[in-house]
Amino acid sequence: MATGPDFNSPIETDLTDFSLINTPMLNKGTAFTEAERGVFHLHGLLPPHVGVLDEQVARRLKVLRAFETDFERYAFLRDLQDTNETLFYALLVRNLEEMLPLVYTPTVGEGCQRFSEIWRKPRGVFLSYANKHRIREILSNPRFDQVRVIVVSDGERILGLGDQGAGGMGIPIGKLSLYTGCAGIHPDMTLPILLDVGTNNKERLADPLYVGWRHERVTGAEYDDFVEAFVEAVADRWPDVLLQWEDFAGSNASRLLLRYRDRLCTFNDDIQGTAAVAAGTLLAAINVTGVKLTEQRIAFLGAGSAGCGIASLILQAMIDDGASETEARSRFFMVDRNGLLIEGMQGITPAQTPFVQKREAVAGWTLQTPNEIGLLDVASNAKPTALIGVSGQAGAFAEAVVRAMAQHVERPVIFPLSNPTSRSEATPEQLIAWTDGRALIGSGSPFAPVEWKGRTIPIDQTNNSYIFPGVGLGVLASGARRVTDAMFMAAGKALAKMSPTIDDKNGRLLPTVDRLRAVSLAVANAVARQAQADGVADRCDEAALSGRIKAYVWEPQYRPYLKRD
Repeated sequence: MATGPDFNSPIETDLTDFSLINTPMLNKGTAFTEAERGVFHLHGLLPPHVGVLDEQVARRLKVLRAFETDFERYAFLRDLQDTNETLFYALLVRNLEEMLPLVYTPTVGEGCQRFSEIWRKPRGVFLSYANKHRIREILSNPRFDQVRVIVVSDGERILGLGDQGAGGMGIPIGKLSLYTGCAGIHPDMTLPILLDVGTNNKERLADPLYVGWRHERVTGAEYDDFVEAFVEAVADRWPDVLLQWEDFAGSNASRLLLRYRDRLCTFNDDIQGTAAVAAGTLLAAINVTGVKLTEQRIAFLGAGSAGCGIASLILQAMIDDGASETEARSRFFMVDRNGLLIEGMQGITPAQTPFVQKREAVAGWTLQTPNEIGLLDVASNAKPTALIGVSGQAGAFAEAVVRAMAQHVERPVIFPLSNPTSRSEATPEQLIAWTDGRALIGSGSPFAPVEWKGRTIPIDQTNNSYIFPGVGLGVLASGARRVTDAMFMAAGKALAKMSPTIDDKNGRLLPTVDRLRAVSLAVANAVARQAQADGVADRCDEAALSGRIKAYVWEPQYRPYLKRD
């Protein structure tokens, strides 16, 4: 069982003057006390007023709200994080609903596209292919000794925006900010890493400001050898680390997870985290619709790693609820770029195979175009109760599709999960209008409430931030050695148990964003208990486990400093 960290005792440091102020995790700005200013030679470097964290938060919040665009706010927050991390996280934790869209989706998408414009200070590690022989040397730096959670990306499939090269570093930075903001994992325990193997984005390569390795993407055996060298170095440097794969292209995401999930404690958030939040939100919607999980008919637009990950988890949940595997599989309708996945199609991947429809099941369908089965055909013939979009295609949930679905279902469950906002399959306003206000909506990015016939309908952001921070907290606190699929099932069910729809059929599907810390604690408890049940973590009683989880939760506040002799 892992040992909980100490967040209460004074911090000893031998840093002084500018070196202390320029260390983001130690900088207090105007909140250094008079005594600390004397001991650490700070007089004259700071204005004479001795402030407190509360007024610093108020000051930064005033500046933040004065900016005209969210990208300006994003850049401001990134600079604050690189200047004073305690203040940054105090601002984030106290204003989660306002800050989440600025720190992560949807604004992080533009942050990745314009990463080179605003890069100022080092954060995380760039492992470029040109430095492949230096991976172990780079990771050996003593400042990384406390690392327990790594988020790594190669920047190839950033949200729905595609290849952003080195700009993809914005994703690991943003994700780990939420590990801290939502679950309280101390910033010193986190490390964002970008595997810079080049980019095929011509705009990035032509940009004179681009900070990445100017080379077309390395692929094939060279790419695999580079990733292998990285994983081996990580496993040797941090045997107990939790490694999260993030925004790898579909061709690599599934196979890298399969290759490494039994070699170290690792998961892919795009596959498993997305699956858990979608499954949890669907279970919450069932409280409203009354349609049992085993009776759901689920259509997907997008049959890549995310879509198959969601379908796989829901499939297992159906089986757990008593459906046979054959019956459960028949209830999934996966539509990709070539239409509905059916027997005999070329290019079916192993992950897609369980969800391929039998030809006889669709033989009697009335089709818009002979021999082509599109999403509208699925909506008209399969009569899905739920529609999930992970296509990255803006507007892909056409009006005709949604209206066809709504003709056959009293309360259609519709999740346009692609983000950022510009890639959403439909806007909530459209979905509400096309279903006459009956749709139950979960969106990948935040949307404003929809006004409909005198009602104000809030829109739940079905975002992975409800899942992965709690998973990380549960793994760390329990000392889990591996991450199992059952742990993500437990996470999704824990989220569903917190749905307001349990007590109010007209309530939101998910808890509000300002409750994400409470959600993360609940998810962490469920994940940690499941890790014990799966035999990947040592057992202890529930009270001890709960205490261990709480011990890992860092609250952003200043601690007293002592001069190290």
